[in-house]
Amino acid sequence: MTSAAIYARVSSARQKKDQTIASQTAALRTHAGQLHLEVPEEWVFEDEGHSGATLVRPALERLRDLIATGCVDLVLCYSPDRLARKFAYQALLIEEFARSGCRVEFVKGPRGDSPEDHLLIQFQGMFAEYEKAQLMERYRRGKTYRARTGSVNVLGGAPFGYRYLRKTPDHGAAYEIVEHEAALVAELFRRYVDEGASITELTRWLTSTGTPTRTGKARWDRSVVWGMLRNPAYMGTAIFGKTMIVHESPGLNRVARLQGRSTPRAVKAVDRPREEWIAIPVPAITSPLTFERAAQRLADNKKYASRNSKVPSLLQGLAACAGCGYGYYRTSTRTKNRKIYYYRCLGSDDYRYEGGRICPNKPVRADYLDAVVWEHITTLLADPHLIRTEIDKRLERARTCDPALRQRARLELALAKATTAITRMIEAYQEQLITIDELRTRMPNLRARESNLRGQLDALEAQLADRDAYLKLADDLESFLAQLRTSAAAAEATERQRILRLVVKDVLISPEKITIRHRIPVRERATEGDRQHDSTDTEGDTRLSYPLRWGRE
Repeated sequence: MTSAAIYARVSSARQKKDQTIASQTAALRTHAGQLHLEVPEEWVFEDEGHSGATLVRPALERLRDLIATGCVDLVLCYSPDRLARKFAYQALLIEEFARSGCRVEFVKGPRGDSPEDHLLIQFQGMFAEYEKAQLMERYRRGKTYRARTGSVNVLGGAPFGYRYLRKTPDHGAAYEIVEHEAALVAELFRRYVDEGASITELTRWLTSTGTPTRTGKARWDRSVVWGMLRNPAYMGTAIFGKTMIVHESPGLNRVARLQGRSTPRAVKAVDRPREEWIAIPVPAITSPLTFERAAQRLADNKKYASRNSKVPSLLQGLAACAGCGYGYYRTSTRTKNRKIYYYRCLGSDDYRYEGGRICPNKPVRADYLDAVVWEHITTLLADPHLIRTEIDKRLERARTCDPALRQRARLELALAKATTAITRMIEAYQEQLITIDELRTRMPNLRARESNLRGQLDALEAQLADRDAYLKLADDLESFLAQLRTSAAAAEATERQRILRLVVKDVLISPEKITIRHRIPVRERATEGDRQHDSTDTEGDTRLSYPLRWGRE
């Protein structure tokens, strides 16, 4: 019996709210009933609020994993643009499904396997991609035109101090001043410009007033106050188009890196040139002169900030506190003769938290810690026994428990079934159980499936052979380690940082010890009397004369 799965998708939040995906699924279930197909409930895949211009969709990922197992013969989809909005993505998915012996059938589209049907699907994919690009361009041009005419509709929301009035049949959208919030905004600018208050002091003052932020939080953050001081809407000119999307991968913080997270799309928002901004008049809360003075002070703070002159830090993004779990950042102090850098725990800063510091850990000298960690890592990588053990382990893993081997077993099983089906079909014809016309109708599909499976097996064998060859390239350890020692000695700070992030997960700092957690497990022998034990972490020396220790009471 033919096994079938259902895939449906809507892209916008409005379509998700209106439950238009339910109508798609209902139409697909009806179509499956007409074909006398039984679709299990767990084989109904729905992507709500996901764009068709990307392949990173949760339900689509699960569907592709299911099809890769070879247990699905047919995927029902409402139309080609529901599968993907780009022609290349449609072709990629249909070809990937076909390699696993699964075909795609569209309710609103061609349903045959003839060359004409495939050509029509390709045309529909190109039209869907063109339609999406056309809609995006019309949307962009429409918003730009409304912004140039002074319409507040394109802004969508209002900052703290204003209330956003939605568009009605009688008048367009507008900003309305909220008096008690506007008084706080005016006082904020006055304290920053006239009294020279810092952003941290302004944050504490706003939190003490008990006024919630625009998002309803009781505690104000410095980034919120910084954004308010930069917002030109408070001097009567709201800006449309301050940022734009560029195709670059955004940066990940330490927590995201340790969790193995990645960005679904390689895009990020950056500031647009000021000459491309579009000004929209709104009610003013502060004077243009006051706003310009605030902008000048922000520019001076940025110009003279110490972070603009700092050199790269070796443990940037890797150092963390063993007590509170917060990361360490680098700070500095100046003596009579030189400037000294320290690593300081985020949890030990009083101004960051409403109740004061949450961690008692003290700063640690950056130059001492960098030297100890780098010396440990270079010694670690120069150990031939460690490198040999790691290579042997990866070779063994590639030969025995690699996912590609399980995939090869599934392909061999599917190939055996296809070969058996061809043999039975020929035997049925010889026994005159089927006619020559029936044989000619069924045999091409079976031959095509057998050919596809053999091609996948050949590609998989080549992949496994390449992996073994790649891992065996490091067998010449003498030249490899000599090159490593030469490179490590002459490496700059950025190169050392890149090497360190490849082999070190993080460096945990506590008052009594330094713990280096490796990405490559290390077995280090330590002797206590006549007994030896294994350790996977390397702890810092805790001798009284050790320079990483802080002053004793």
